[in-house]
Amino acid sequence: MSKFVSGLAPALNALLDYREALGFSRESYMSSLINLDYYYAEHYPGEDTVSKESAFGWLRREMEKTRSNINAKATTVRMIGKYLTAIGRDAYVLPEGIVAQKTEPTPYIFTDAELTALFDAADSLLERGSDDALIAPVLFRMIYTCGLRPNEGRELERANINFDSGEILITKTKRKKERLVVMSDDMLALCQKYDERQKTHGGTSAFFFPNQDADAYTEQRTDRLFKKCWAMANPSISPGELPSVRVYDLRHRFASAVLNRWLDEKRDLYAMIPYLRAYMGHKNITETAYYIHILPENLVKSAGIDWAALESLIPEVSVW
Repeated sequence: MSKFVSGLAPALNALLDYREALGFSRESYMSSLINLDYYYAEHYPGEDTVSKESAFGWLRREMEKTRSNINAKATTVRMIGKYLTAIGRDAYVLPEGIVAQKTEPTPYIFTDAELTALFDAADSLLERGSDDALIAPVLFRMIYTCGLRPNEGRELERANINFDSGEILITKTKRKKERLVVMSDDMLALCQKYDERQKTHGGTSAFFFPNQDADAYTEQRTDRLFKKCWAMANPSISPGELPSVRVYDLRHRFASAVLNRWLDEKRDLYAMIPYLRAYMGHKNITETAYYIHILPENLVKSAGIDWAALESLIPEVSVW
């Protein structure tokens, strides 16, 4: 049982039990709920529901400290309000969109030549004596070829890899829902070779891509390494003039490559997109259909594709 101390404690514990029963991780909400609980204990002692005054009071205090994760915090107080009303309690439910959504970066879709140069740069780290020489070529290729979110690659545990079948159990997911992906034969062979080299270097971490302290590779270090490889792949362009890229763009490139291949094969995209949705771990099919927007215009106008049906899947606003 969580150590909540405010009048909301029973409702917060019940909410966590409910979300966990649905398959979500308690830890994904714990930090914000503890923060909310302390606020109620200090400013609304004994209050066992959410009021408009208390909900906005907490959000204002959080925004004065930092706007970081403010959307997640708004979701937290909205979620507890919804839960209370669902069980018949009188509670205030924070409206959707009350906090401005942050603007997400535009996906950068690497060309074949750019992708090849990027991976060549990662491979060349070994010649430069880099500490990241073993990890970079495998981590970046895995994120791309398996369509992973960056953290799903960084935080992958060795025990979740089947080195015989090439299956990977993805557990560190955005939706807290596990899924299986299967590596290509080339990717599996690369992982087997990498694993043997890690053993040779005395690796004992549970993570497949360990940091120096045997913990998972950090987001900051991965981002720096990716940008370093991107600069190395484009030596004739000054870093300040290079297009801005993110590790996540490898996942975008994977999705667009799959759709392009299906178009070349004259597949029915309307029928195929659910498979891509399941493989990439999207919650809604609209998240997957979004990638149609980043296909080249000449492909979007291809004959023989039911684009009207596909367009009905695509939201008018960004789903990121």
